[in-house]
Amino acid sequence: MRIKLAAVLLASTVVVAGCGSNNNNQANNAKEASTNTEQSASKVENWDEITGQYRDFALDQTDKLIAETDKFVQAVKTGDVETAKSLYAPTRMYYERIEPIAEALGDLDPNIDARENDVEEKDWRGFHRIEQALWVNNTTSGAEDYASQLLDDTKTLRALIETVEVEPSLLVTGAVELLNEVSSSKVTGEEERYSHTDLYDFAANVEGAKKIYELLQAELNKQDAELEGQIGTSFANLEQALAAYKSGDGYVSYLDLKEEDTKKLSQLLDALAEPLSQMGTILGA
Repeated sequence: MRIKLAAVLLASTVVVAGCGSNNNNQANNAKEASTNTEQSASKVENWDEITGQYRDFALDQTDKLIAETDKFVQAVKTGDVETAKSLYAPTRMYYERIEPIAEALGDLDPNIDARENDVEEKDWRGFHRIEQALWVNNTTSGAEDYASQLLDDTKTLRALIETVEVEPSLLVTGAVELLNEVSSSKVTGEEERYSHTDLYDFAANVEGAKKIYELLQAELNKQDAELEGQIGTSFANLEQALAAYKSGDGYVSYLDLKEEDTKKLSQLLDALAEPLSQMGTILGA
């Protein structure tokens, strides 16, 4: 029996470095879109197909998350610090792409993704607890149990997603929520405070939001072709800017970014989030 997944609520304030008063506009638009979404009747006839495709995407990402987390955990348990460091950020990307659905499933998000001081010390576990051991202490000693818990938590996430019936409102709010995540912690360098691999998370959150847009693109084009085109262009502009920070198969350290870099990325995020927040109103999710 599947359980219905309630919509993820948008943050009341979107923190975007260097974007001035546009932050308030973005947050207000997101709130308005969410309210209108709840009040309007659905204009999309094939929601079941769309939400089913998103659930399949989430399951695929979680399967890959489990596989890569297993490799990461084995490196931690065998004391291979350098291998664990190399696997850390790429593995996390699978989680970051589907963060809205994970955040709606009880304590799984803090168990997997809490940063230091997000939860009580006795409850702190997951990726960032191991990140601290790897980059601050340069050791895996003491992190073995956290690694085992992390693998178990990713498997629990997979099992819960298997039972979920994704609601349309999760998609239209979840896309903006992913950008809120970028704005509040990734572009500011607060997420990966020890490894400084924030751009991996940044890219994955954007990819997760784009997947939702792509699933809704055809229907959105029917309702408002101009808005659909604006969103597509904004994604392209942000992806082009982010590509400048690629390094091999990954991204440069957040420490390599200058103030003008983070300001530009923040402005492009703001330019994307504003039209993206209107999807719910247009689609009547």
